Amino acid sequence: MGYGRFLLKRGVQGVGVVWGVVTVVFVLRFITPGSPIDTVAPLDASQETRRRIAEELGLNEPLYIQYLDYLWELLHGNMGYSYISSIPASVQVFQKLPATLELAIAASVVAIVLSIPLGVISATRRHEPADYAATSFSLLGISTPNFWLGIMLVLVFAVELDVFPTSGRAYGFMDSMAAITGPEPFFTVVTAWLASLVLPAITLGTYFTALITRLVRSGMLDELSQGYVRATRAKGLPETLVRYKHVLRNTLVPVVTVLGLQLGTLIGGAVITEAVFAWPGLGTEIIRAINARDWPILQGSLIVIGTGFVLLNIAVDALYAYLDPRVIAE
Repeated sequence: MGYGRFLLKRGVQGVGVVWGVVTVVFVLRFITPGSPIDTVAPLDASQETRRRIAEELGLNEPLYIQYLDYLWELLHGNMGYSYISSIPASVQVFQKLPATLELAIAASVVAIVLSIPLGVISATRRHEPADYAATSFSLLGISTPNFWLGIMLVLVFAVELDVFPTSGRAYGFMDSMAAITGPEPFFTVVTAWLASLVLPAITLGTYFTALITRLVRSGMLDELSQGYVRATRAKGLPETLVRYKHVLRNTLVPVVTVLGLQLGTLIGGAVITEAVFAWPGLGTEIIRAINARDWPILQGSLIVIGTGFVLLNIAVDALYAYLDPRVIAE
């Protein structure tokens, strides 16, 4: 199987998964107690008013007609209108998406910067204090709930030490870039942006850091026991070159796969972190939509997250197949 055919196969599978996500999200509205009419209609609305609202929303049509209409509108980029604000759901969802992407990418950067050195040190100093410390950190990071860690970080670094803001997002990445030529001082904007990003990124990235640390450690230990490592050492190559050019490079192939998959998980799993830090992203929007029973916003948010996860999976598969062509032959 060629590389192009492999990508085509993954693309077709991705379309099927996205269709499944859309179907589940659509059905979810009908198996959940309550009716969208109750959200839109006034409390003292007459039966005639409720009938007109159902007709406007298309809820008086058979279920399969509603489903086909929903698919058709989605294909044209229409996710409906918010029941609360009457703003197009696509506009409201994509306004919140950059903040969530920014948080997920920042958490990934934190994880990569910390986990790879920790994993290498743990593997190359096996059964030494550094190994025990890195292993303990991994266990603690995987075991610590995000919401508890976020609250503790706020209490210590925002409330007690007053180093970082407690919540919110004063500026975003694009605001920081615009400040280069804008009227606001660039340093002030960038500092405020980074200050608001640090605690949420650490909270969201801690589990990811612990996971990658353990993965790098186990991969390094497995590679260090291979025959080619003994051969390179026998040739007199420096230990640093053996570890970082050969061993670490081979170890990072599966790590790349996990990095891509976990980035999608971070985007979908940012709900709790965003709630703790009042981060104005998709997670906060999903919670608001659930509380208000604002179905177009909730459905649109879930579809965007699911589609993003599928696209990341395809990108990771493509990169993995490029790095290791044996995947295509399987």
